[in-house]
Amino acid sequence: MKSLKKVTHVADFQELARKRVPKMFYEYVDSGSWTQSSYRANQEDLQRLLFKQRVAVNIEQRSMTSTFLGQPAAMPVALAPTGLTGMQHADGEILAALAAKNKGVPFTLSTMSICSLEDIATHTQTPFWFQLYMMRDRAFMEALIERAKAAQCSALVVTLDLQVLGQRHKDIKNGLTTPPKPTLRNLLNLATKPYWCTHMSKTQRRTFGNIVGHAKGVSDVSSLAVWTAEQFDPTLCWNDIEWIKARWGGKLILKGIMEPEDAQLAVQVGADAIVVSNHGGRQLDGAPSTIAVLSAIVDAVKGQTEIYMDGGIRSGQDVLRAMALGADGVMIGRAFLYALGAAGQAGVERCLDLIANELDVTMALCGRRHLSEVDRSMLRNPDLFK
Repeated sequence: MKSLKKVTHVADFQELARKRVPKMFYEYVDSGSWTQSSYRANQEDLQRLLFKQRVAVNIEQRSMTSTFLGQPAAMPVALAPTGLTGMQHADGEILAALAAKNKGVPFTLSTMSICSLEDIATHTQTPFWFQLYMMRDRAFMEALIERAKAAQCSALVVTLDLQVLGQRHKDIKNGLTTPPKPTLRNLLNLATKPYWCTHMSKTQRRTFGNIVGHAKGVSDVSSLAVWTAEQFDPTLCWNDIEWIKARWGGKLILKGIMEPEDAQLAVQVGADAIVVSNHGGRQLDGAPSTIAVLSAIVDAVKGQTEIYMDGGIRSGQDVLRAMALGADGVMIGRAFLYALGAAGQAGVERCLDLIANELDVTMALCGRRHLSEVDRSMLRNPDLFK
């Protein structure tokens, strides 16, 4: 592998991942739903926010340190929960969690992960966050919550925007399953991915680790679409969040908030943090970008809970744009997944280094030394999305 020093931004990792990761798993990451308009808007709208360049300002001794729910972080970035991470690279969740630990940022494990809660706890021995979906099988949910407690997870992230699966055309056309079915098309594609195949041959973790051996009555656990149709609960309401909160008893983050009214309801049910998220443009196509609705949600919450944002974050500059409009932190998904698929744990660590450097340099050129100085005044057009 060529030196990762030659990788200078996330787009480099994306191109490497495209070459190394099987088509169905690469396109699982690199796609949105329907027309993909919301997927594209997440990135495009961030780029529309312009910085003010400041000069002759003392920018020595800069700091990007932050906190998430009172816990220190090296920068205001957390790794988002992403399904099938272990199909981007063998043991992908373990490697990403180790990278996050080494770089001092939170890691979130998805319910739909390949590596299990117990795998992450054993390999990292560091508190991490666990993401939960509301499911019909309440006994299974209670067991998952208890397993998260046993793994010493420090926060529970409940995703609210996936009661039904969005129309993801690339996944349908690719026949997405975990592991890939041995069709001629898949086998021909795998033959062009020796890096992925070599690493995958060294692990036994190839299906949904939090579900296999734990859930009952699931007809086809290899398929995310089938599992969603069978188990994700379309009756989800705010009373269910109270049910989860009572059983969890710890820090609770609600993910999928896109409207001020829902942000206020999240505060009312006792959320310790919310994530402004449209699921990376993979659920409701035609919804606005996350940065476009962030300011309105910040105004509605009035500091009553922490606010994180995901969607379209590909650089330290994007982190700073979200912070300038009031986010307390951001979560990244595709950025670290591209890096993971391209180069495993070393790739994720390099990705986090790049984002940290971009954040630091942009703060300096904008005349800011500390995150406490980051606000709307550093943007030329902060009211763009009012």
